[in-house]
Amino acid sequence: MARYNDLDPEKWKEYDDINTDSLWIIDKRDNSGAHTGDYHGNFVPQIPHQLFTRYTKKGDWILDPFMGSGTSLIEAQRMGRNSIGIELQPEVARESYDRIQTEHRDDCSVKVIPGDSRTINMDRIMETIGINKLQFVIMHPPYWDIIKFSDNKNDLSNTESLEEFLDSFEEVIDNSTKYLEKNRYCACVIGDKYANSQVVPLGFHCMNKFIEKGFLLKAILVKNFGETKGKTNQQGIWRYRAITNDFYIFNIQRN
Repeated sequence: MARYNDLDPEKWKEYDDINTDSLWIIDKRDNSGAHTGDYHGNFVPQIPHQLFTRYTKKGDWILDPFMGSGTSLIEAQRMGRNSIGIELQPEVARESYDRIQTEHRDDCSVKVIPGDSRTINMDRIMETIGINKLQFVIMHPPYWDIIKFSDNKNDLSNTESLEEFLDSFEEVIDNSTKYLEKNRYCACVIGDKYANSQVVPLGFHCMNKFIEKGFLLKAILVKNFGETKGKTNQQGIWRYRAITNDFYIFNIQRN
């Protein structure tokens, strides 16, 4: 079996900090150093940390086509991985780059590129950097229109229908995975949407887009995150809403 990480199989019992179950319970977001929770919609650093530990080695190249505040690039840099982040909003890209550089390391490269991940010239990016392949792609796209990130018409959070959102996401898959090394991994971190008294399973829809492209599904993981701003100190009212409106509370943990 090919080795895609720096873990020693002989020491597997010692890796008690590595998640191997499909339920990931995360009590609190890592806000250390360059990791901040200020950007609306950024994700938990522990997620890319776990994924990079399992599926990359030091020196590998990681692409994040939905860079946002740079969470995955910060984590990649901490772990000695090279990374490329693409961000639609130039001002967000600049702020993220400055934040990432506060933890600069000489032994790995970080490339932040403003642009639309659907259409950006990946051939030119790869040629400029001087690499032929990527070893991992991590995606944390907008959860359709749950959070509006900008007024840019090319922003996936501004798509008017589920079909338009998925079509745009499919374009990102095509463009961002074209240089993914054979038999290497891609991860998509996304939540579902509840609207009009029904669940819109964005995760399954996006997963199917990958399968249609010939990707093999290796796992579906569920994150249970205790520190959610929308439910902080409001467990009672959310329980009431769940009972009276016939739904189950998404992603809440009581300590």
